[in-house]
Amino acid sequence: MKWNKFRLKTTTAAEDIVSSMLMDLGIEGVEIEDRIPLTQSDKEQMFVDILPEIEADDGTAYLSFYLEEDEDKEKILADVKRELKEMSEYVDVGECLIEESQTEDVDWVNNWKQYFHQFYVDDILIIPSWEDVKPEDEDKMIIHIDPGTAFGTGMHETTQLCIRQIRKYVTETTRILDVGCGSGILGMLALKFGAAYSVGTDLDPCAIDATYENMEVNGIPRDRYEVMIGNIIDNKEIQDRVGYGCYDIVVANILADVLVQLTPVIVSQLKPGGIYITSGIIDNKEETVKEAVKEAGLTVLDVTYQGEWVCVTARKD
Repeated sequence: MKWNKFRLKTTTAAEDIVSSMLMDLGIEGVEIEDRIPLTQSDKEQMFVDILPEIEADDGTAYLSFYLEEDEDKEKILADVKRELKEMSEYVDVGECLIEESQTEDVDWVNNWKQYFHQFYVDDILIIPSWEDVKPEDEDKMIIHIDPGTAFGTGMHETTQLCIRQIRKYVTETTRILDVGCGSGILGMLALKFGAAYSVGTDLDPCAIDATYENMEVNGIPRDRYEVMIGNIIDNKEIQDRVGYGCYDIVVANILADVLVQLTPVIVSQLKPGGIYITSGIIDNKEETVKEAVKEAGLTVLDVTYQGEWVCVTARKD
């Protein structure tokens, strides 16, 4: 199926009201392009420490919307132009030029699969659910993974750093807590390495579903793990459900700024002698995280690196 795409040039001052107008006309899913700098709140919700550089805001915004081929585009465009003309009497709507093009229907949820193929982390084969294991790999540790819309395939350097540290410290009696579990890959590998039990938390409902699905695909029974949705940093109910002083390992592969908030809280979940594995740390945030770990009363045991990413491992004495 093809769609007619329309790209409307307006101003940042008018983008919200123009978007609202388009929705009032029955147009859904408006895409907004502008150069307005992200707020601190915006940055905290993104899974990146370094943002791409963008040009200075020039006050221009582009709003893109899509119409099905059989929709009466001439009538809809006439309605849009009439509304824009009325708006121009009380807000600067800019040039209001509208570019038209055509685009193919895309399955955005599944389209990324063409870029995700099987790969190794040391001697572990991580393979998406839609690929087959080659005969020469059948004797390896194999993890089938389908992250769906959740974060975490094992390809990123930060995840691989965590995997190696988990493997280093896990034992057959280990209870592990994975904060920000995403696809569930770290808890799953801990269990494959021999851990006794895994608990995962995440803010995203998609992560909970993905973890259950991936655990099942890899043959891990429900009585060896659990996952729950919520923010362990400030949600007392989640802290209580997770439990106190009962984890041999806590792993958190999230942003450095979030680790600073998490660390003084998570100390309560660790057993005495428990291991705290943190990653998601860009190299220029290493000292920030190490300082937070030390201030929480933990002893830094190990700092490992891969590319520009850092993993800090500490112990609760």
